[in-house]
Amino acid sequence: MSTTASDPLATLGALPGVPDAVDSVRKAVDRVYGHRVMRRRSNEVTAEAALRGSRGSAALAGADWNLEEVRRRTDFSGEDEARTVGAALRLTAEAGQLLSIWRQSPLRVLARLHLVAAGGAAPDDAVGRPRLAGEPVDEPLIEAPLPGADEVAGRLEGLSRLVIAGSAAPALVTAAVVHGELLALRPFGSHNGLVARTAERVVLIGSGLDPKSICPAEVGHAEQGRAAYVAAFEGYTTGTPEGVAAWIAHCGRSVELGVRESTAVCEALQRGAA
Repeated sequence: MSTTASDPLATLGALPGVPDAVDSVRKAVDRVYGHRVMRRRSNEVTAEAALRGSRGSAALAGADWNLEEVRRRTDFSGEDEARTVGAALRLTAEAGQLLSIWRQSPLRVLARLHLVAAGGAAPDDAVGRPRLAGEPVDEPLIEAPLPGADEVAGRLEGLSRLVIAGSAAPALVTAAVVHGELLALRPFGSHNGLVARTAERVVLIGSGLDPKSICPAEVGHAEQGRAAYVAAFEGYTTGTPEGVAAWIAHCGRSVELGVRESTAVCEALQRGAA
């Protein structure tokens, strides 16, 4: 993703189809925030959204567990899938603690997210820092060409400058670009998809679009399926206006599906069924 515009994110927000996606997301978010349950039991909705978002992100990373299994399980050590689910849960819990740091030091936040995701599973000197030349990357879902370490460092710095500078772009656009860039770069040796989706969550919360974190985009990404996720991401990597717009729209649809999930939670709480 590159452009010479003074506010490149705002430029992306004007791509064909993107304003409609942004408007649709805003209306969906407003509806769930207006639900009567949110006046009294928003903390319960937030907690359930976090659980379901974690499950969705883990599913995309290859650990597609039933929600009740995620809810029931207490030990996430052992097999690879359990560690993946545990990493997703830890990341979701950590995201809300990093909002104040994100706008001042996004690279510090990304390092912290990788540290949390790894949970001691990677060599100490490889955790929380961008990979060095020649270091392998374990990210089986994404098969796009892997940028070299120098390109990773440069693009991470560029992404950091965009976040720190701020933008007039809608939150959805910023979140989608952050997510897409991190998937494209895969800056760490592991857990890049989990970190990218958590960074998307951080942007959506910190921007004020979803301040209570009740609209888990991870749910929508998982519901649309791994094939659709990868296809939309591959459109982003082309750098064409059509490809980038399609990725942003895909992320917008994911937020809307997350809204639908939390609306169902609100309805269940209202009926006394949850």
